[in-house]
Amino acid sequence: MSNQGRELYEFGPFRLDPVKRVLLRDNQPVPLQLKSFETLLVLVRNSEQVVLKDDLMKAVWPDTFVEESNLAQNIFVLRKTLGATGGDRNYIVTIPGRGYRFADKVRVISEEENLFVASHSRSRVVIEEKSSRTALLSAGVIMIAALVGGGLYWRYHRTPKLTERDSIVIADFANSTGDPVFDGTLRQGLSAQLEQSPFLNLLSEQRTAQTLSLMAQPKDARLTHELAREVCQRTGSAALLAGSIAQVGTQYLLLLKAINCANDESLASAEAQAKDKNHVLDALGKLASEIRSSLGESLASVQKYDVPLEDVTTPSLDALKAYSLATAERQHDNATALPLLQRAISLDPNFAMAYARLGVVYFNLGESVRAIEALRKAYDLRGRVSEREKFNITASYDDLAVGNFEAARNDYELWEQIYPRDPAPVGGLSVVYVFLGQYDKVLEKTQEKINLSHIPLPDSNLAAAYIFLNRLDEAKAAASQGIQVLHSPLFRVSMYNIDFLQRDLGGMEREMAQLAAMPGWEDQVFEIKSDTASYGGQFEKARDLTRLASDSAKRADKKQNAAEYQAEAAVREALVGNVALAKRQAKAALTLADGREVEGMAATALALSGNSTQAMPVANDLDKRYPENTIVHFKFLPMIRAAADIWSGNPAKAVEYLKTASLCELGLTSPSMDFTFYPVYLRGQAYLAAKQGSPAAAEFQKILEHPGVVTNEVIGSLAYLGLGRAYALMGNKSIAKLEYEDFLGLWKDADPDVPILKQAKAEYAKMQ
Repeated sequence: MSNQGRELYEFGPFRLDPVKRVLLRDNQPVPLQLKSFETLLVLVRNSEQVVLKDDLMKAVWPDTFVEESNLAQNIFVLRKTLGATGGDRNYIVTIPGRGYRFADKVRVISEEENLFVASHSRSRVVIEEKSSRTALLSAGVIMIAALVGGGLYWRYHRTPKLTERDSIVIADFANSTGDPVFDGTLRQGLSAQLEQSPFLNLLSEQRTAQTLSLMAQPKDARLTHELAREVCQRTGSAALLAGSIAQVGTQYLLLLKAINCANDESLASAEAQAKDKNHVLDALGKLASEIRSSLGESLASVQKYDVPLEDVTTPSLDALKAYSLATAERQHDNATALPLLQRAISLDPNFAMAYARLGVVYFNLGESVRAIEALRKAYDLRGRVSEREKFNITASYDDLAVGNFEAARNDYELWEQIYPRDPAPVGGLSVVYVFLGQYDKVLEKTQEKINLSHIPLPDSNLAAAYIFLNRLDEAKAAASQGIQVLHSPLFRVSMYNIDFLQRDLGGMEREMAQLAAMPGWEDQVFEIKSDTASYGGQFEKARDLTRLASDSAKRADKKQNAAEYQAEAAVREALVGNVALAKRQAKAALTLADGREVEGMAATALALSGNSTQAMPVANDLDKRYPENTIVHFKFLPMIRAAADIWSGNPAKAVEYLKTASLCELGLTSPSMDFTFYPVYLRGQAYLAAKQGSPAAAEFQKILEHPGVVTNEVIGSLAYLGLGRAYALMGNKSIAKLEYEDFLGLWKDADPDVPILKQAKAEYAKMQ
C-alpha cells in the first residue's frame, strides 16, 4: 500500500497513523498485524461506504493471490481487537454478498495539509492542462517527484471539507456568453455528474422547490448565487456550488467554487477550458471530478463512479436543456414535462435517461403501453449511463415495464445499499409495497424517504399511506399541509378520499371542483365521480360520468385511460347483474386499447358475464405478452379463470385459482385506478356459491376492514350484502339482517332496476 502522507484518522477512542503503521487507543498502542492494519486502513479511508471484497483484497494484497478466507480472518481479528478495546460498538459491518463498511464517523487530521493551507491560503484548485501538475511541483511540492518519476499516480490529499451527511446546493451557472443554451443546462449536467457519487449529498430538487415556495419564489425560479445561498441556509445545507461560464474567442472558460453557506468561506474551486462549444460538457465533467475529490471523496470512489458526462446525459446541449426543463416541471406536473422529454429524445435518440423519465411520466399518467415502450428503450441503452442511473433504469424497467415486483424489490434494495442516502430507491420500494398491498411497509418506506430527502413537508405518498391504514386524522393533516404549500392535485385526491370515508359530501364537491380546474385532470375527475356513483348504486349516473371520462381522455390522446375507464365500468356492471351491458363495454374497451389493465379488467368482465369463450383468449394473450408481470399472473389471470368457474357452477375450482392471488390481492392494480380487493370479493362470491358461509364472511370482512384502500369502489358497498348473505347461510338471521340493512342504506338512492338490488330486497323481505 502506498504512503498517502502524514494523515491521522480518529474514530471513537482510536487514532490510526498510516505512516508509523500503528493503532492507538487513548494514545496507547494496540497490537495489530500488518495486513490487519492495512485492511483497517482501507476501510477507515472509505468510512461509511461499502468496500467490495475484491477491491479490499487487491488493496491489501496487490501483488499476491489470496483466498477470501484471508480477508475474513483479518476482519475477525479487527472486530475482536476493536471490540475488546473499544466496548460493544460495531465498527465493521458486513454487507452480504458484497463487502464491508466501516460504520463509525471518522475524523481526518493532516499535519502536512495544515502547513500547506497556512502558507497557501489564497491558492485555488485548477483543472487545466497537464502542466498544472508541473505548477504544483514548482510551488514547492518537490518531495513527491520521486513517486511521479517512478510512474506512481499521486494526488495531494486534503482534509475532507464535507462529510457524507452534509447536503450541497447547486446554483445555476452565471452565463456571460449570451448563449441561452447554457441557462439551466450546465446546472443539470453538473447535478447528473455529481449524482454518481456515493459520497456527495445533493439537496433534492423537490426540497429545493419547496424551499423556494416558502420563500415566496416561483417554483421555476432561477437559482442565482444569492437565491441559492438563501436556500442553502434555510435547509441547513453545508455548501453551495456556484459556477460560471464565459467565452474568450472561440474558447469557453468554466469556473466552479464550493462555498460554505454560513460564512462564505471558500472550500474549494476548479476551472477548466473548452476549445469550443461542443466540448463544454466535457470540461464540465472535469470540473465535477475535481470538485468531488476536493470536497473529500476518496480517489478510489471518484475513479469508480465517474462515467463521462456525455454518457451520463447526452452530448447535445440542446437535448440537455430540454431535459433540464422537463426535470424541473416533473416536480410539479407530469403533463407539462411530457413534451420537453419528447423534444430531448428527438434531439438525441440515444438519450437513455430521457427515455427513463419519459416512461415514468407516461406511467404516472396511466399510459402503460407507452410507458413500457419508453422504459424498454432506456433499458436497451443502459450500458452508456452511470452506475446510479443504471440502477434507476433497471429498477424502473423491472417495476413499471416488466412488472416483476420481486426483481424490482431486489433492484431497489441493491441501489439502496450502494447509495444509502439516496431517497429514490426507498421511494421505489414504497411503490412496490403499494402494489403488493403491504401498507404498513408503504408508510415505513415513505417516512424513510422523507427523512432521507430532509423535506420539511409531507409528500402526497404520505397522505395516501395514512389513508390506506385508516389513519384519517394524520392523513388529513398531511394532505392539508401539502395543499397549502405545493398545490399538487394528488393532495386533492387524498383529501377527496378522506371526505368520502367521512361522508363529507360538501368537501367531496369542493375537492372535485378544484381538481377539475387543473389541466389534464378533467377525465380523472369524471372517473372518480363515476366510482362514487356506482358505490351508491346510481348506475345511470355512473355510466354518464364514465362516458364523459372516456371522451375527455380520448381528446387528450390518452386512449389507454379511456379504455381503462370503460373496462372497469364493465366489471362493475357485471358484478351487479347487468351482463349484456358489461359485455358491450368490455368489447368496446378492447377495441380502443390493449394494455394489460384494459385486457385484465375487460376479460374479467366478460368471464363474470358468462362469456368465457371471449375472455379466455384475452387471458392467454396476457399470459403470453407479460410472462413476468406480477399483477397479470397473481391478480388478473386468477380472477379471469375464477370468474369463469363461478359462472359455470364450479366454485371450488374458482377458490383454488384464487389462492395464487394472495400475493398481491390487497394491492392496487395501476396508478390511474385502484381496482383493488377484487380477488377477495370474487373468493367471497365463490364461497357463497359453494354454500360455505363462514369463509365467505371472512373474505367480505377483509374488504370492510380496509376502507382506506377500497374507498369508493363498488365492492365496498357490495361487501355488506355479501356479508349478509354469508351470515344467512350460517343461520345467523339477526346479524344477516343488520348487514342487509347497511347495504340497503348505502343504496337508498340507487337505481331501482339494478338486478342485484332487486335480489337483495327480495332476500331481506323473506327474513322479516
